[in-house]
Amino acid sequence: MTTESALKQYLEQCQQRVDAALEQQLPADSIQPQRLHQAMRYATLNGGKRIRPMLVYAAGAALGVASEALDGAACAVELIHAYSLIHDDLPAMDDDDLRRGRPTCHKAFDEATTILAGDALQTLAFKVLCREESAPFSADIRLAMLEALANASGSRGMAGGQALDLAAVGRQIDLAQLENMHIHKTGALIHASVRLGCLAAPAADPQQVHRLEHYANCIGLAFQVQDDILDVEGDTETLGKTQGKDQANGKPTYPSLIGLKGAKELAQSLRQDALDSLAALDRQADPLRWLADYIVNRDV
Repeated sequence: MTTESALKQYLEQCQQRVDAALEQQLPADSIQPQRLHQAMRYATLNGGKRIRPMLVYAAGAALGVASEALDGAACAVELIHAYSLIHDDLPAMDDDDLRRGRPTCHKAFDEATTILAGDALQTLAFKVLCREESAPFSADIRLAMLEALANASGSRGMAGGQALDLAAVGRQIDLAQLENMHIHKTGALIHASVRLGCLAAPAADPQQVHRLEHYANCIGLAFQVQDDILDVEGDTETLGKTQGKDQANGKPTYPSLIGLKGAKELAQSLRQDALDSLAALDRQADPLRWLADYIVNRDV
């Protein structure tokens, strides 16, 4: 089996697994308040790459954790990601009409319902981590997972990164400021995904955990660099969201600061750094290696 086919098979397996788990965790759209639950499901069960859940599964697998024990953590990070996307798309934020090839949540429903759906998805994520019955974790491990996800989601993580992003529109910022913004906005939740997989293996070698967290830092930034590249080179139909939106909105990006060639070189450098950090890990870490390649070579 080639690396490409192995990656494709792994992606499909993880997508099917987390989608089935999300289906179980989300309230049915027949339950009151129906419109709110419909919006929550619309925003979450609408395709998507599921990169963050895959990282939970892959990091856990690298440390010998069974997928069944990671379903709750995988759901939790995807619920946080879904909430962040529907809030980011709102008129007060990025004001986008298209997400994953469909009308954004506030276009399909309305702004008030979308805000409430995001709020509800966020709180559901923490409930899942607290109560997921298939995860055989102690209270201390669950508490550490809750803390990791909360830190990645709040003002010192994703929400803070979005605030920095909004404040940077139309302004000149330097490369260090751009990196800091994306370490928070995009990188924090990607790092948390790997961190959750590591926390599921409390007896793991601390050095292995350190290598995995360095890997997460590298691919978290690489993911955003590639997103910036796709905003220039991609097309709306393939991306499933509006191409060129960042440039049109006057947002600072890696191509705007260091050029398209420089951005591509940076993405490849981060990919290699991520792979180097896995050098001491065995074949169980191969899915992480495949994901590093995928993140910087994807076209969506």
